[in-house]
Amino acid sequence: MNISRRTFIASIALGPVACGVPLSYERGTPVAQPKPLPSIRPPQVGQEWTYIKRDIFNGKVLGLITERVASTGSSIVINRSDEGGGMLPNEIQSPWGMVVTDPQWSRIINFNPAIPLWPQELTSNWSKQVNTKYSLAGYSANSYSWQEYMNAQGWEQITVPAGKFLTLRYQNLINYESDDDNKTDCVYKETIWFAPEIGRWVAREVSGSYRIQGQINVLILDDSFQWQLSSYK
Repeated sequence: MNISRRTFIASIALGPVACGVPLSYERGTPVAQPKPLPSIRPPQVGQEWTYIKRDIFNGKVLGLITERVASTGSSIVINRSDEGGGMLPNEIQSPWGMVVTDPQWSRIINFNPAIPLWPQELTSNWSKQVNTKYSLAGYSANSYSWQEYMNAQGWEQITVPAGKFLTLRYQNLINYESDDDNKTDCVYKETIWFAPEIGRWVAREVSGSYRIQGQINVLILDDSFQWQLSSYK
């Protein structure tokens, strides 16, 4: 599976954990873990979040994405649209906080079983390894392995265009099996700032890398993207 990418070939082998690209361009101020722990805002129809998407390499704004809770129940459907009102693929959670259909990548991913979208315990030392299978929308007959290590890294106050938020910062290190047999050592890395008060993340950064069969010491880097919350309701 590919993120929409700029092909960039490193001439030396870079560690897969680092993905060859430094993340965490966003900066927050570390704070003590809140007591009591905050509760996560439950989903309601009409809740909405708008994000500015940027290319981390050059800082260019790539667009605005608005996400809106369209329905709740056994499944939570989040409609997504661009700045022109054009509809983007939906996100589906079942239950809240567990993603079944994830459209955040360039190709829509369906997970079975669902995986957590944020730490299941809002503590600074929480971590979990998740093993699941994913399929690509339209190709449900084929499934591939997805191994994700989630690691909370501490509470931070962070300022984004939408304001200042108390967030739990965590990282996801993902090793996945590509649908392209020529690709090996496929890795994504995410850094996410999750704000319980709005039930969503306020900042997110992602990069990825992979190797090609038979090409020794060559790492191909995917594009690196950043999202910042610009408004919510």
